Amino acid sequence: MTNPVIDFNKMDGLVPGVVQDAATGEVLMLGFLNETSYAMSLFSGYVTFWSRTRQKLWMKGESSGNRLRIVSVATDCDNDAIVFRVIVEGDGLVCHEGTVSCFTKAITMPVSQTAEVANAR
Repeated sequence: MTNPVIDFNKMDGLVPGVVQDAATGEVLMLGFLNETSYAMSLFSGYVTFWSRTRQKLWMKGESSGNRLRIVSVATDCDNDAIVFRVIVEGDGLVCHEGTVSCFTKAITMPVSQTAEVANAR
């Protein structure tokens, strides 16, 4: 079985990488990978990203100890996004703000949209 070829060309050499807790399914974070960070992730077994702000590779948890040990990797139907199912090592706080997930800020939907969705069911 051969691995799908990831399409790094659509976003100027980067693809989004979603990180999901392998046990709970919770989405923990989103980062970006280039070809090198993707290869390093597969080789090391730990998620490594490309930092767009620092313009360098970084293994998540290299300073905090909350590394992301890969359980499985999948790509979407277009081969331009990746999902890593992981086990979080360390204290389990993935976000740099000290929370388990980076997705903690709820957005309120307009009432009209909420009613439309309820009526569509």
